[in-house]
Amino acid sequence: MRFWGVRGSIPAPGPATKRYGGNTPCVEVRCGDELLIFDLGSGARGLGDALVATRKPVKASIFISHYHYDHLQGLPFFSPMFSPANDVTLYGSPRDGKSLKQILAGQMVHPYFPVTAEDVFRTRLAYRDVVVGEDIPVGKATVRTLELNHPGGNVGYRVDFGGRSLVYATDVEHGTALDSKLFDFARGADALIYDSMYTEEEYRGRTGWGHSTWEAAVRAADASDVKQLVLFHHDPGRDDASMDKLLREVRKHRKNSIAAKEAMVIQL
Repeated sequence: MRFWGVRGSIPAPGPATKRYGGNTPCVEVRCGDELLIFDLGSGARGLGDALVATRKPVKASIFISHYHYDHLQGLPFFSPMFSPANDVTLYGSPRDGKSLKQILAGQMVHPYFPVTAEDVFRTRLAYRDVVVGEDIPVGKATVRTLELNHPGGNVGYRVDFGGRSLVYATDVEHGTALDSKLFDFARGADALIYDSMYTEEEYRGRTGWGHSTWEAAVRAADASDVKQLVLFHHDPGRDDASMDKLLREVRKHRKNSIAAKEAMVIQL
């Protein structure tokens, strides 16, 4: 897996965040010949450009966790969408009586955007509404789904392929009955990508915002017996030096934990 965007809420570019990166969530996962992408935050622009630069047709399965703008803002700029040579399948859960297609089309309309998805998307495009709890086959990989605790709803994903597994659980707030379901869902995974936006001190006064702490991330990794914890969805106000400090604290509890950085590659 390769990280193209690791930041939460809003892009945070600049010299203070250049080591960890300032783009919002986008994670590329390769399972043999299959390309899986999780979320289309601003990091998706770089991924799309890299895919197009290979000059080979792109076949991708894209899984959207939820529809807050930091996880979607790269969609209109994801360059594989503009070529009929490519094949893209989008997965996401219906919300508030609207299908995935209706929700995604809704962010590319006047007066918020100059062109519509129907106007400019030329790829062979399929929309697949996810029934949370179902297993989705993608080639020889299996993608499992779980509802997480986040305002407006959010889907967590688990990928199992070739005896290896990873869990993508961004934008999850701890402290509810859903915690135990997530622990079971992530049980024994090789990697857990988990929302660690806040410290416990920062979290006070922000309950209900839909995000977690690094302390809760450690507890989740321990309770799930995962092999490696990957901190994700970094606070846009946390610069590189502060990220280093946070990671040092985490490693006092789980020595092999890492904090996701743009361009970081993890081989399972």
